[in-house]
Amino acid sequence: MCGYVNWCFHMAEKMTLNELGSMDGIKMGSAPDLSFSHITQDSRKVQPGSLFVAIHGDTTDGHHFISQAKEQGAVAVLGNIPDQIEVEGLPYLFAEDPRRVLGVTAHALAGDPTHNMTVIGVTGTNGKSSTVCLVQSILEQWGKPSAAFGTLGYVINGKKVEAPHTTPFAEDLAALFREAQDQGVTHAVMEVSSHALEQERVAGIEFNAAIFTNITQDHLDYHGTMEDYLAEKVKLFERVENPDGVTVANADDPHAQVFRDASQVPHLTFGNSGDCQAAKVKNGTHNTKFTLETPWGSSEIKTRLLGSHNVSNILGAVAVCGGLGVPLDTIVGGIESLHAIPGRFEDIDEKQDFRIIVDYAHTDDGLINVLKAAREICSGTLILVFGCGGDRDKTKRPKMGAAALKGSDYCFVTSDNPRTESPELILMDIEQGIQHSGGKRGEDYEIIVDRTEAIHAALHRAKVGDLVLIAGKGHEDYQILNSGRIHFDDREVARAWLEAR
Repeated sequence: MCGYVNWCFHMAEKMTLNELGSMDGIKMGSAPDLSFSHITQDSRKVQPGSLFVAIHGDTTDGHHFISQAKEQGAVAVLGNIPDQIEVEGLPYLFAEDPRRVLGVTAHALAGDPTHNMTVIGVTGTNGKSSTVCLVQSILEQWGKPSAAFGTLGYVINGKKVEAPHTTPFAEDLAALFREAQDQGVTHAVMEVSSHALEQERVAGIEFNAAIFTNITQDHLDYHGTMEDYLAEKVKLFERVENPDGVTVANADDPHAQVFRDASQVPHLTFGNSGDCQAAKVKNGTHNTKFTLETPWGSSEIKTRLLGSHNVSNILGAVAVCGGLGVPLDTIVGGIESLHAIPGRFEDIDEKQDFRIIVDYAHTDDGLINVLKAAREICSGTLILVFGCGGDRDKTKRPKMGAAALKGSDYCFVTSDNPRTESPELILMDIEQGIQHSGGKRGEDYEIIVDRTEAIHAALHRAKVGDLVLIAGKGHEDYQILNSGRIHFDDREVARAWLEAR
């Protein structure tokens, strides 16, 4: 399906500039009809026969790297400077949206691998990674060779690759999908971030299904307003054009109708008032039980995933898989076979007499949800360790502070990924929210800049029956400081303390 981008290419390992220039929205001068077999926006990846796409990025302009691209063998440049027909001796093609052209062209050169695949996209503020894992588990239970791409990594038939972004760049995705096709993959599920949609990283992908999990404040440092953030998320639903496809939205989210209105294919909902619901939910200390009610029948569920937020994630996975024709008993089997998700309410169990949970929650809504889930399984004091990332939306910091005070009994405010900002100033922003909500330092919380020290202090404070929730970084095995990126894993720090005590 190519309607969203207004043009498409037949599968090709090579393409000519005239073929590209004949498409709507692309202009070129009287350049020789050169062929190219590779396209990239990264000048370091240019090879002989490449078309270099010069993109105005957040911090750099690809036009500054045209000389390097030429030296490495680029045959032409695509960019968005009007009336430019040549640069550095190379033909220059104009496109209003070079990123979109990059994506569609990269997939065409890769043979349009998603054309014969069922591709499921998952968007939302929270729950994307967990939903991807759940859908992948169901697909595996169904016996379908599958791939999963997202924050937790890129997995193709069990082979895992590290994830530099929630959604890779367009040319990387084209290569990943081609590899998946070569390995016989028939179904793929992927996280689709708002950044990826705005930057057209998913251009060229034919989505058969889409899930909307929820939307709360995040990434306003990039999008500016919640309205713009929402508008980017909705674009995923607009891309699902296959009449055999399905879109799925969280009926409990106040923005659900916006996604329903954007859908061009059959639409399902999940949640308290949705097509797929959970009844008689029982939250245990090590499992969750509920009755699954769907348009395809009812079934009892027992899952190792804890918390009401995970019940919601499960319902979203059920709805999209059911909508794609997966039998209900297969769906249930896939859910129950998934025992844990890395860094998502992950239980650190070394036979200690208190609980340690590590979670990725890094928004106020995410923090509220995991604190609620932690409270349900905590018989003693709920101790929280958390922080906020630097060079990101500052307005959510006091909100997270307020959420931390309300949801925990005592919290340690510490560094997350401060990046280029002063860790102390970030913590001051968080503290404003805590104090505005009535919190007192030393009585309700304390501030420890060093994350290792903060985790150690929280664990030292814990008594029998208490629960220590370490939030913000989840699966991450690094910390980004002003001096650079270092190895850091909350789970490793906790286990090392337990071993040494």
